[in-house]
Amino acid sequence: MSYEPPTPPAELQTDIVNTLNSYSPDQLQHVARYAEELAEHKARESRLEQESDDDEIDNRPDDLPDDVPSKATITIKEINDNRYYYWQWREGDKVTSKYKGPVNPDE
Repeated sequence: MSYEPPTPPAELQTDIVNTLNSYSPDQLQHVARYAEELAEHKARESRLEQESDDDEIDNRPDDLPDDVPSKATITIKEINDNRYYYWQWREGDKVTSKYKGPVNPDE
């Protein structure tokens, strides 16, 4: 082990390097453990999100319009005694609907 301090990676911002340099060895060990666990967590979340995106593309119904997410479900609304299909999905706290077509009375 060298007596010289390590050279920080060029990708680290100067303020982060300065903050780390002010920490005690114990604090740095805690930061190192936390950073490793956080990196693993974020990598796992990224993989899960990518898998979810891949599944979304693979499981997309044939009649789903391009501007409707694959998580949308079909609901039936009755308007003036007529029944209609709507694609419906949640965007945050808001529920969004898009007209699909009339309900066939033979179904």
